[in-house]
Amino acid sequence: MNRARKLCAPIAGALLVLGTVLVGGGTSSAATPQPREDGFVTAMQRDLGLTAEQARTRLSQEATAMAVDPAAKAAAGTAFGGSWFDARTGRLTVGVSTSDKAVHDAVRATGADTVQVGQSLAALDAAKAKLDTLKAPADVAAWRVDPRRGGLVVTVRKGGDTGDFLAAARALGPVVVEEITAKPATFAAGTVGGDPYYINGNTRCSIGFSVHGGFVSAGHCGGVNSSVVGWDGSWMGTFAGSSFPGNDYAFIRIGGGWWTAPVVLGWGTVPDRLVRGSAEAPVGSSICRSGSTTRWHCGTVLAKNETVNYQQGAVHQMTKTSVCAQPGDSGGSFITGEQAQGVTSGGWGNCSTGGQTWFQPVNEILGVYGLSLVTA
Repeated sequence: MNRARKLCAPIAGALLVLGTVLVGGGTSSAATPQPREDGFVTAMQRDLGLTAEQARTRLSQEATAMAVDPAAKAAAGTAFGGSWFDARTGRLTVGVSTSDKAVHDAVRATGADTVQVGQSLAALDAAKAKLDTLKAPADVAAWRVDPRRGGLVVTVRKGGDTGDFLAAARALGPVVVEEITAKPATFAAGTVGGDPYYINGNTRCSIGFSVHGGFVSAGHCGGVNSSVVGWDGSWMGTFAGSSFPGNDYAFIRIGGGWWTAPVVLGWGTVPDRLVRGSAEAPVGSSICRSGSTTRWHCGTVLAKNETVNYQQGAVHQMTKTSVCAQPGDSGGSFITGEQAQGVTSGGWGNCSTGGQTWFQPVNEILGVYGLSLVTA
């Protein structure tokens, strides 16, 4: 995207350019999300190792899974044990914590497959909530619920000191320990060239999604009342709300002639994306991220409701992905199809050797601040 285009399209050049993208979206759409191929197919071929035909098929299957998910969860009731997109079958799978055939049949009637699991998602979430009250050692990177494994997963730095944290976790139920060699870190960056938005003149982050009155981004990018300028150095607005750690989200109220648009920047890799809603993608779905440093990259949703233990403190209810990111991508858009998913928080690795990245779900941010996405 060149400067001339930015000047001609105030929003797609202002808000979008500021960061990784500027997106708009509303609350989850009642209609079935319809996949739009555009450059998504090319990006999925590159990042997920799919053929063009496989990518097109998967986009269609994932759109169906997103639409089925709410009804399947309701049909499972208190026996709901989590849900995920199974790339092997191309269908939504729902864990059910009972052998009652009527419950399984009710879930299958919505278009989902079922598998019996040992515990309900509510029980697993309750165990994780107790773990969230503990102070984790620095070498404990994250912890989450994994419905497919029927317990908690704790990620630790290989060879690190986990203290009594693992013992406390095991007292709450089954625990799987994953080892990594690098700790998660947030992706804010010092001022560099490119298409950023700047906070207090010295920190660069990426715009997430346009909302009525401004945009949402990551909380670690700036505190309440922090001043924001755009890619051209003109005043853009201020942080009206911000939370970090604990959470990692923020609402920036804009002014100074800047305006909003339901767009996520594709950086020439894919056409700029229109945002039409915020239906939540199940675990296993493909997902793409737009950011002002590494631009457009794709991967899959690995886990939900994970607590990430950054140096600054733990952040809860994060979604884990296989998408790479680097400093300056913080706050940028995560999107599946035309459905907004969340804003980039942090991770480990980079886009040369690979890594993982977490995002704060956008629907949570909208609910906290009483916002609504700008949608196409």
